Amino acid sequence: MKQRLFFCSVLAVSASVLLTAAAVKADVKLPEIFDSNMVLQQEMDVPVWGWADPGEKVSVSFAGQTVDAAADNSGKWSLKLKPLKADAKPAVFTVKGKNEIKLKNVLVGEVWICSGQSNMEWTMSRSAEYQEALKTVNNPNIRLFHVVKTAKGEQQERLIVQSSWKQSSEESIPAFSAVGYYFGRKIQKELNVPVGLINSSWGGTRIEPWTASEGFQAVPSLKSLADEIAAKDPKNEYHKELVAKTLTEYRNWVNATEKSLAALEPVVPPPAFPQQLQPYTSPGQPTTLYNGMIYPFVPLAVRGAVWYQGEANMSEGMVYAEKMKALILGWRKVFNNPDLGFYYVQLAPYVYGGDPTRLAELWEAQSSVEKALPKTGQAIINDQVSNIRDIHPPKKVPVGDRLALLALNRTYGKTDVVCASPEFDRLEIDGKTAAVSFKNAKSLKTRDGKSPDWFEIAGAGGVYHKADAVMDGLTIKLTHPAVEKPFAVRYAWNQVAEPNVQNEAGLQLGAFRAGEIPERGTFDTVVSDGKKYQLVYSFDPTKPQLSNDKLSFVYKTDKSGQITGTIKRVGYFLSLKPKNGKPQWVFVTMPPLDKDVKKLGVPVKSIGKRFQQQVKDVEVQSNVPAVAAGKFADGFNVEFWDCNYANSNAVNVPGASNETHDFGDEISPQSPGYGSMQIHNFAKKQTVLAFNNFSAGSACDTGIGNCPTGNNPDWTFSKSAQTYDGGQFIIFVETE
Repeated sequence: MKQRLFFCSVLAVSASVLLTAAAVKADVKLPEIFDSNMVLQQEMDVPVWGWADPGEKVSVSFAGQTVDAAADNSGKWSLKLKPLKADAKPAVFTVKGKNEIKLKNVLVGEVWICSGQSNMEWTMSRSAEYQEALKTVNNPNIRLFHVVKTAKGEQQERLIVQSSWKQSSEESIPAFSAVGYYFGRKIQKELNVPVGLINSSWGGTRIEPWTASEGFQAVPSLKSLADEIAAKDPKNEYHKELVAKTLTEYRNWVNATEKSLAALEPVVPPPAFPQQLQPYTSPGQPTTLYNGMIYPFVPLAVRGAVWYQGEANMSEGMVYAEKMKALILGWRKVFNNPDLGFYYVQLAPYVYGGDPTRLAELWEAQSSVEKALPKTGQAIINDQVSNIRDIHPPKKVPVGDRLALLALNRTYGKTDVVCASPEFDRLEIDGKTAAVSFKNAKSLKTRDGKSPDWFEIAGAGGVYHKADAVMDGLTIKLTHPAVEKPFAVRYAWNQVAEPNVQNEAGLQLGAFRAGEIPERGTFDTVVSDGKKYQLVYSFDPTKPQLSNDKLSFVYKTDKSGQITGTIKRVGYFLSLKPKNGKPQWVFVTMPPLDKDVKKLGVPVKSIGKRFQQQVKDVEVQSNVPAVAAGKFADGFNVEFWDCNYANSNAVNVPGASNETHDFGDEISPQSPGYGSMQIHNFAKKQTVLAFNNFSAGSACDTGIGNCPTGNNPDWTFSKSAQTYDGGQFIIFVETE
């Protein structure tokens, strides 16, 4: 009897749950972005979508329009309202199916997405101007929608956490994006229409998680990322092919295992599950934030987006520009808006550490995007930093305002609004003077009334010197006593640069570089017989770069494929400019260590060759007094390898020590490792040149002659590259 009552109770509860579920399913539903207090985009078709019972008729009524749709077999319905006119008068937005939804206090105006990492997420309450802003934040014509942080491997039709539109007020504003609000405030004031702001940002995030797969597909250089994403998409043919291949492998393993069991033979492990099919799960992986924090309101009608991100991708240089293009093109596609405005903030100066020019290379990448895609633009804020050790500049009003200037000019067509920073136009060389001219300016000035700062000038050797700068209209003339003939200039090319040049509108000149250092540098002017040598490789030894897998070296110039004939001699030219001292150089030639020119470069693992041997018939030319110059029949050895090494004199080089790293060391097999490229005059107990620790960037070891500091004459562990203003390492060959 008890059992019967129990089962009856279970059936009753189940029936109740099913009836409740059916009732819930029958209700017409809208995505969370459609809510009371929202702003609908003016002057564009307005997509509206949601869910209902399959086949259920749904009608949407607003501003004198009523449009019908029917839910498809999956229960989803969609329709479009015709373009609306801006209207600050609150109205009711009605959706009817088997039930009725009334959204109240709905306005029509301009809708913008605010996205990025922590500087976009940075809240109003933490901005420097917050207390002043509180006086005017109660504005019913500014509406705010905050998306809660969510990372998902698959596209989400619904926001995981319910959000709602709120009027701008003292209660709603403290936790909202400061940059987003100040941008919207200026847009609303200038256009005098309602503005809706959607804040979807997350501190510390990279650009790839915010990007739609369609964006990666639109940029050919990012094909590997597009393929990686496609492999995880169940709807993609590539994914289906990988799954089919994996199933075949597992079936074959099952068949083989059954046979092994029957034959009493050992069983082999199953095939590993392919990494390509592992789903994304973290906010650091491609598309995950787009899936969870943007896709739930695609394809909402929006005018554009403002973006403040890049710190997490800071070391990528021009690769970041390609990823920005993917982000923009992807959003334009999914929102069905090829004219979607996209305005972004150039990162502020900050002490990131490491190579001080890495940030400038990212600035260069950011600057290139607005030249490549229409209706984009960058706000330069290198004058708005109160503390270069704070990655979150607290002044956000200038940031929002400068973004708004770009939108007003480039999206809204207000051509009288000056929005563009001065921009490099051309470089002209006249004797010892490099003249740099600019556009996007009627006049130039300095914000502090002093001479233009942060300009540098370089001659053939590629060493940059702080320039004497004189402003002459839209041209700035640069000179330096040490540069007889300028070849290149750069501006604000340092992570801590807070430069002072701006146009008449007070918009800052951003970092740039122009001109080109001769491939051979000063080589032909300092080496007496240099013209008989052909350049094979060149790079800056104070800022070396390896490939991502650390197996290959990234050269500035690589002409190894152009060398023909038999190699007669190989030459290694190293020039360095100490921060406090005169330029140094050394050129060492010898018979080639290998007949293959590709094995004569920096000895990274991909070369597949290590040299630890004595060499004969060596010639040394140098301006460093401590380096013995001349022709030498013997007494030299080389230590070229990709791996770690110890200080033991493993090959018994005459006179070498077992206690220090000098001209006789022991190879340790670990690779990729520390790396050594050293030429020694062991007869004189002398390091002629050294370049070690290839993967350390500006913390690598390089020098001419014996290292004057520490216990290791061969510069090991010296991190000496950071003591130079720059340099060149060029590898030459003489052929016959």
